[in-house]
Amino acid sequence: MNTSTQAAPVTQTASPGRPSSIAVVLGVFGVLLVVLAALSAVHLTQGTADLPVRELFQALLPAGHESDAAAVLIASRVPRLAAALLIGLALGVAGVTLQSVARNPLASPDTLAVNAGAYLTVVAVAAFGFSMPFYLSGLVAFAGGIAAAGLVLLVAQGGDAGPTRLVLAGSAIALAFSSLSYVLLMLFAQETTGLFAWQSGTTVQSGGHQVKLAIPLIALGVAGLLLLAHRLDVLALGDDSARVLGIDVRRSRLYAVLLAVLLAATAVTVTGPIGFVGLTAGVAARSAARKLPGLGRHLVLLPLAGVLGALVVVSADVLLRLFLPAGVSIAIPTGVVTTLVGASVLVWLARRLRGGAVGSGTKGARGTVRSGRWVAGIWMILVIALVFGSIGALLMGERVVLLGDVSNWLRDQAGTQVNFVLNQRWPRVLVALAGGAALALAGAIVQAVCRNPLAEPGLLGVTPGASVGAVAVVVLAPGLGVWPMMGLATLAALLTFGLVLWLASGGGLSSERLVLIGIGVSAGATALTTLIVVAYSPWDTNLALTWLSGSTYGRSSSQAIPVIIALVIGLPLTLYAARTLDLLALDEDVPRILGVRLTAVRVGFCLLAAILTAAAACAVGALGFVGLVAPHAARALAGGRNARSIPVAVMLGAVLVVVADLIGRTVIAPSEIAAGLVTAIIGAPYFVWLLHRSRTS
Repeated sequence: MNTSTQAAPVTQTASPGRPSSIAVVLGVFGVLLVVLAALSAVHLTQGTADLPVRELFQALLPAGHESDAAAVLIASRVPRLAAALLIGLALGVAGVTLQSVARNPLASPDTLAVNAGAYLTVVAVAAFGFSMPFYLSGLVAFAGGIAAAGLVLLVAQGGDAGPTRLVLAGSAIALAFSSLSYVLLMLFAQETTGLFAWQSGTTVQSGGHQVKLAIPLIALGVAGLLLLAHRLDVLALGDDSARVLGIDVRRSRLYAVLLAVLLAATAVTVTGPIGFVGLTAGVAARSAARKLPGLGRHLVLLPLAGVLGALVVVSADVLLRLFLPAGVSIAIPTGVVTTLVGASVLVWLARRLRGGAVGSGTKGARGTVRSGRWVAGIWMILVIALVFGSIGALLMGERVVLLGDVSNWLRDQAGTQVNFVLNQRWPRVLVALAGGAALALAGAIVQAVCRNPLAEPGLLGVTPGASVGAVAVVVLAPGLGVWPMMGLATLAALLTFGLVLWLASGGGLSSERLVLIGIGVSAGATALTTLIVVAYSPWDTNLALTWLSGSTYGRSSSQAIPVIIALVIGLPLTLYAARTLDLLALDEDVPRILGVRLTAVRVGFCLLAAILTAAAACAVGALGFVGLVAPHAARALAGGRNARSIPVAVMLGAVLVVVADLIGRTVIAPSEIAAGLVTAIIGAPYFVWLLHRSRTS
């Protein structure tokens, strides 16, 4: 991990030993523990069984140990409360530790992809039919979590490169791991039954066996971090100061990360990845430490974050069952509520950041200079690839057809089976071409506006917003039809984008705030999608997985019409304004000097990108990384001028999606892999390479 001192310390060390500080610490912990005890008592009274409080109280007495209320408490409610308290403690301590190690207030088991890596390994174990004891399962989850965290910290320079790079790296790697998890969930649906809801984290327990087994691991992790508390205090002063004081910086960070990942992996093994608890608890603990004396030292900060983490999880459980019927709330993952809260915290932190371009000066942001002859050659190659990719997608699949069959089909002279196959395939090819082109065009616009070659349309919350609208129609009103679904999805996408834009516009429309707020809003929208699916269609998760993964399965030609209309209008407009996009990609000052109204132009371009992305999402679902890979590759091939690179990006996007769909239909035929999973598996390593390549910029 990089040990430079670019990032400011996030911990303020208070003067030890003052009576006022000790009184403040005792008072804060006293109040928090009283609130936690009260919420725990309420937690025990909630559940599907309607038991009076008096019976529950009597069940705690020796005379009531044989009652029905005691059986409910022992089998269900006490284990669920114990899991909430224990996992909240673990995630809170892990979150504040990772923030100290990365010296970044946005670090957490979620933003470092620890939860996604641990969840992937748990799903893989279940998918391939391995039945492991608790500790071995925890070890597998730990391996996945530490691999993910190490990769994120490597490409984000240990967090010293700033909050945006850390969150971008973590989001991309988490998306890649989630895509692999979706592949396993779809291919091994029977073996992984119930794991779709579990991916959001649930405190529901069948007895207290797993919680009891987790206690030693969590105690070990917390105790180890408390022993490292003094080192973490010194590390907050900066690497050079820490070395002067005799601290081995690399080893101390390594130990802290290993222990934090142990806590997060244990939590995933017990309850699944409950989202954003570490971020929320860590931010709350540090906010308290800035205002109250005596809370800044890690010996106090770590347990404070642990108590706050327990409060977050228990509160989420209580609120979930307070506002939803008992029969529904038991199926809703607790992590949905914590993710919504954590997404709000991420947005709040992003709004506090000072303005600045995300990608100003990022290597590769403007591309290289290419000659006209070179660009013409690239266009020719891409046209050929587009033609051959489309023909291959028509011919290949579970059943291979010949060119002669296609010719007969075009003349309406083909047999019944050929007609059936090609009538299914050609709409998929058309939707893939149009959806890929629209996402690539939207990605090129977003990257120019944000001045960041690592941005993509999903960062503006547009794709997750469209997913909320579309999945709501598919699950709640499946017979409503294509056009109402597209209308609602587009409306939801535009509303989500409007929320991101409004939240990011305070004090000037900063590109850095736009990206971070977009990620936060996207996380909230994804949690809402999970909530809709689990609450109203818990046994039909494959339908939601197909949409969320991005797929052309079962598409009709009518679903391509809105995308084609958006392209026919959006592409000429973008090419007409390509010079303005070139200016936006430079810096803040040059466009203003030349009379460009930055805020109005940004809003207009972002609105166009939102419409393109919403239309594509309605057609092909939540396809990931197309809007990232295609524009960046286009700049590398055709140069930095948008008038040249945008047409290349559009063709690359179309080729990428149609080939991804072809691969998904053929590699494990007769089963299929969603096209979005293929693009994510291809795009995520490309994204990591981009981050690594530009790490010194």
